[in-house]
Amino acid sequence: MTRIGRACGHTSIIGCFYFVFVVLLLAGAALAQQDSASSASAQPGIQDNSFLIEEAYNQNFGVVQHIGSFTRFWNSKDWAYIFTQEWPVPGDARHQLSYTVPFFHAGAFQDSGAGIGDVFLHYRYQLVGNGNAKLAFAPRLSLILPTGSVADGRGAGGLGIQTSLPVSLVLSKNLVSHWNAGVTVVPHAQDASRDRASATGYNLGQSFIWLTNPRFNVMLETVFANSQFVVAPAKTEWSRSLFLSPGIRWAYNFKNGLQIVPGIGVPIGVGPSSGEKGVFLYLSFEHPFRKLPGK
Repeated sequence: MTRIGRACGHTSIIGCFYFVFVVLLLAGAALAQQDSASSASAQPGIQDNSFLIEEAYNQNFGVVQHIGSFTRFWNSKDWAYIFTQEWPVPGDARHQLSYTVPFFHAGAFQDSGAGIGDVFLHYRYQLVGNGNAKLAFAPRLSLILPTGSVADGRGAGGLGIQTSLPVSLVLSKNLVSHWNAGVTVVPHAQDASRDRASATGYNLGQSFIWLTNPRFNVMLETVFANSQFVVAPAKTEWSRSLFLSPGIRWAYNFKNGLQIVPGIGVPIGVGPSSGEKGVFLYLSFEHPFRKLPGK
C-alpha cells in the first residue's frame, strides 16, 4: 500500500482529499521555486481558469478553450460533470460565444440515476479591459434550455435566462481578485408534480488568486446562491447555499500553443450549507485554432 493509501485508510474520505490537497500544494511550491530559478515568468501564465467564479476575460483571437469539471458532495450525495467550450467571435475577440452541458446526479433523487441537465448557451462581451488590463468587465447573457429531467431533479422545467456581471481586478503583481453578481429567471419553472410557477434566483461570488508563479496559483473562492424552487401551483420557496473553496491550479505549456491546466478544490459549506463538504476537480485545454495575423 502506498503512503497516501495508508494515510487515507486512517481517516475519512474528505480527510484524504485534504491530505492530497496539501501534498499538491507543497509540490506546487517546489515547482514555483524551480520555475523562478529558470525564469519561468517568460512562459504563458494561467488566466481564465477559475473554478467556481467567472473571470472577466474573453478568449484571445484565434484561441478556443475546452473546460471540464467534476464536483462531488458527500452529505447531499450530489455529483456533477460539467463541460464548457468557449470561442471568440471571428474578427472581434470582444465578443465570445460558449455553451455548457451538465451531466449530474441529484442525491435527493436516489433512484433517478444520472443524466444530462439544462444546457446553457452563452454570449459575453468584453466591455472593459482584457487579460492584460488591471480592470476587466465582461457582462454575460445566457439562454437556459430545458433539457434536464424535472422528475429526476436535473432541470428547471422551462426556458430561462441568466445574466452575470464578472469583474476582474489586479490588486498587485501577485494577487488578483474576481467578483461576480448574477440573476437567473425561469418564468415557467416546474416541479416533479408538474406544478408551475415563476422562479428567480441570484448569486454572488468573490475570489482571491495568489500568483505564486505564472504556472502555479493558490485560490480561495466564495460563492453564495439564493434560488426559488416550485413547491405548488404558482408557489415557490427559497433555498440558500454558501461555500468557501480553497484550491490550487497549475499549467503545462507546449510549443504548439497548447496550454493544459489541471486543478483541485475543496468546497466547504458554511452558514446555510454548514456541514457539507466536497471535492472539485478541474481540467482545461486551451489552444489556437487559426494562425494570428503576421504569423
